[in-house]
Amino acid sequence: MRRVFVAVPILLLAAACGSQSSAPDETSAPASSAADQLGIRPAGDTEIQPDMSQVPPDLQKVYAHIDENIDEHVVALQKWIQQPSISNSGEGIPESAEMVKGFFDELGCQQTQVYDVGVTEYGSPGNPVVYAKCDEGAEKTVVIYWMYDTMPVTQPDAWTSPPFEARLVEQGPYKKVLIGRGATNSKGPQMSQLNALRSIKKVHGKLPVNIIFVAEGDEERMDIGLRKFMKEHPELLDGADAMLLFGSQSPSGSGGYGGGSEGCVYVELTTSGTAWGRGPTVSDIHGSNKRSVDSPAWRHIKMLASLVSDDGNTPLIDGFFEGMKPLSGEVIADLKEAAARTDLKVAAENVGVARYISEDPFTMLRMQRYGTSFNLDGIWGGNMYAGGAGAILPNKITSKHNFRYIPDMKGPDIVKKLRAQLDKNGYKDVEVKMIGDVPWAKMNSDHEIGRAMKRTYEILNISHSELRSDWGIGGGGAAAGGYWPAYLFGNGEVGEKVSPFAGVPIVGGGAGHGGRAHAANEYYVIEGAGKVYGMAGAEKAVATLMYAFAGKVPAKGATTN
Repeated sequence: MRRVFVAVPILLLAAACGSQSSAPDETSAPASSAADQLGIRPAGDTEIQPDMSQVPPDLQKVYAHIDENIDEHVVALQKWIQQPSISNSGEGIPESAEMVKGFFDELGCQQTQVYDVGVTEYGSPGNPVVYAKCDEGAEKTVVIYWMYDTMPVTQPDAWTSPPFEARLVEQGPYKKVLIGRGATNSKGPQMSQLNALRSIKKVHGKLPVNIIFVAEGDEERMDIGLRKFMKEHPELLDGADAMLLFGSQSPSGSGGYGGGSEGCVYVELTTSGTAWGRGPTVSDIHGSNKRSVDSPAWRHIKMLASLVSDDGNTPLIDGFFEGMKPLSGEVIADLKEAAARTDLKVAAENVGVARYISEDPFTMLRMQRYGTSFNLDGIWGGNMYAGGAGAILPNKITSKHNFRYIPDMKGPDIVKKLRAQLDKNGYKDVEVKMIGDVPWAKMNSDHEIGRAMKRTYEILNISHSELRSDWGIGGGGAAAGGYWPAYLFGNGEVGEKVSPFAGVPIVGGGAGHGGRAHAANEYYVIEGAGKVYGMAGAEKAVATLMYAFAGKVPAKGATTN
């Protein structure tokens, strides 16, 4: 997901009012091979603890089991990180799908299957979807969304420890975080979910709710395989009452309610001598020919420059902003409240940027949560070797781009407008290929599973925003800033309805924290500090949510024996 929600102080905060994390301690030992060597402190250095007077005895036993077995739970996460699952290259994808199926088999799910989705509507084969159903004989059923794929490692030299080693290091203010690709996006939060469910089963033999797992391997490829799966197998979600999306605390320790999603459409643009009718037409040629031959590469650069403002921040595509709905007064009020708590210097450091486009916190948050963008994700062609030399005049250049959009914009319409703009600018020869589209989805948080998440925050003493009944892409406070395929599962308004599945209420959130998704030194907090829980707290939050949704947690203010 990429998927990362960006909010202050909401779910999965990547960039706002939290404390700064220092660089990892490179002297730390590699990942342990035995659980008894880790010595994880379940409570770490946290200032907050669950209110045990609000926790029923059955759930207290689960808490105790989590604390007693947290070393083994961390080792389980390390083993999962050590299995690469890179959807863009395919590395480790078949093995990871089988590994995920093994997780669900071990949990005792009666029905588990790896679905080969075949070729998708975009022309590319989709990665397998892993499905599982755990019938516990309970009254309610929760669908749990997983993504088992991760981003590639594009800058290995920038990592302080190998990305697939899963090393535990000290990273202030946390005594132990786990460094690894997929640590926060999204193997850490998801393994915390699985460990929580395992703990409940170990202690009580059954879960308080039935579970349906849907785990995709294409989240970083626009969910193309999951989209086909949901078109073809909506009946596999029959009987579902609600859906849980993985989530965490912000760096400041607050929690929120995810569920909705922004839209994202992905395209490739290709300039070639063959289509242009100038420059090399068959293959790359010697660079000395530039003295007398046109360059498709320079044409591609000029083409890209014609599509954006000089600063690169505003798309120059006719009609691009059509369909954007204005923000409500309630949303603007929320943004102003969040801006008052935002330190832009700390926010920038948390993300790893020198500064934001705007120096005004309100404007930055508005852009980050509810803005649109046209990004250059990558470009290639010709001599791609670092260092050295080698004269090349490329015959073809390709660049990758994602457009982020909000209600009521449409991804395919944006692509049509892009095509029209290229034609207008004199670049009819440039090829436009749509890789995939994830439409926006609106969601509220004032429903039964949203209230269960709020009760979880209350019990764990996590500061949180209030539930919201308006249908926004933020889902009750959590903002955009990362897409996920909510449009396939939610019961609110969506940018495109592609599956017969009616949809269910969705909530995303939880305890714990991680950061640097899609970047070097991605991490997940193992031992918490301050108002941020570690992995044990993240697992307790999942267990509490399940019990609260099942009606097995007392109302606020009541005590339990």
